[in-house]
Amino acid sequence: MSLPLDGLRVLDLTRLLPGGFCSLLLADFGADVIKVEDTGMGDYVRWSPPYYEGAEATARGALFLALNRGKRSIRVDLKTEGGRDVLLRLARDADVLLESFRPGVLDRLGVGYERLQEVNPRLVYCAITGYGQDGPNRDRSGHDMNYLGLNGLLGLTGEADGPPVQAAGQIADLGGGALTGALGVMVALRERERSGEGQLVDCSMFDGSLSWLALVAAEALATGRAARRGELQLAGALTCYRPYRCADGYVTLGALEPKFWAAWCRGVEREDLLEHAFDAPGSDAHRAVSEIFAGRTREQWREFASEHDCCLEPVLELDEALASELVAEREMVVELEQPGAERPVRLLGAPIKLSRTPADPARAPGPALGEHTDEVLADAGFSSEAIVVLHEAGAVAGPAGSVRGSFLRT
Repeated sequence: MSLPLDGLRVLDLTRLLPGGFCSLLLADFGADVIKVEDTGMGDYVRWSPPYYEGAEATARGALFLALNRGKRSIRVDLKTEGGRDVLLRLARDADVLLESFRPGVLDRLGVGYERLQEVNPRLVYCAITGYGQDGPNRDRSGHDMNYLGLNGLLGLTGEADGPPVQAAGQIADLGGGALTGALGVMVALRERERSGEGQLVDCSMFDGSLSWLALVAAEALATGRAARRGELQLAGALTCYRPYRCADGYVTLGALEPKFWAAWCRGVEREDLLEHAFDAPGSDAHRAVSEIFAGRTREQWREFASEHDCCLEPVLELDEALASELVAEREMVVELEQPGAERPVRLLGAPIKLSRTPADPARAPGPALGEHTDEVLADAGFSSEAIVVLHEAGAVAGPAGSVRGSFLRT
């Protein structure tokens, strides 16, 4: 069975998480994603801690595979004339190009958006950056936490009397960059069907994660008063919508609607709390609810929620969540056969479920660094003699079995 994005060719010049996850979403649905890596260490995420032991462990660690299954790898030195010529040749037949350099880097190399558009006017060029292609922070470095700090999301997360709390997931990288980038690419491809022309998708992780505050920001803009940490109704300010400590861990109560709150109150035989759903933390009602939760275990509360429909679930540790029936039934953990691995590598599956043409996250392993250089060059029309010349000039490189390093060390 063919996949939805069969025939779509993506050149991925990105490194690490945002671009890698963006192109992973496309690869899982059949896009031919070509990782354009440098002739040195390649994508930094290759040098993350390994999932398994063995000769290929360092080069094919779990973090790399989690983002790069089903892709091909070519090594190109864009600082050489030959390397730039290779990229221009590849762009001629590509549908999408992803990059995550600071604005202007590829322009200075002579292979920026305008030059690539000359080669292929149908190319959709997606630039995932921290702060966008313009604005006062255009050239500033940053990571996930920096973007969340500047757009207000981090400042709103946590208890009123405590410090800002970092989320376990990278909200700006994934939500602001990868998901927004993938949507931008698909929107631009859809528009290309009408106009026949590609365009630049300017994807800022700052902008994308700021959009996650749509309701909160709308209220602030309408009233002129912005909420502070601990005041957000859906971030801990309501007795009926909070995490609570129980006898052996924590549970989440999301009884926002009156019917769910009523079900909880009646289930614990405390109808006197019915009028106090929206009381603030520290109130008498909040203290009473906290005491009730502390008297039962997570499992007892899970059983309670099965009997009383009240939006109540346990807070699981990651290992518990990954081993859960819910994750298994939703096929959110898949096994991938990877060359050099002693056993199949287990990774998260595809989060988007299509009824007729589902994703195939296990269709191909992750590429070794430069594994497909000659194959991709030949597909692009380079002769065997020309490929040899490119190798000799250092414009490209093939498989790099001896390259080792760490992106966490200078």
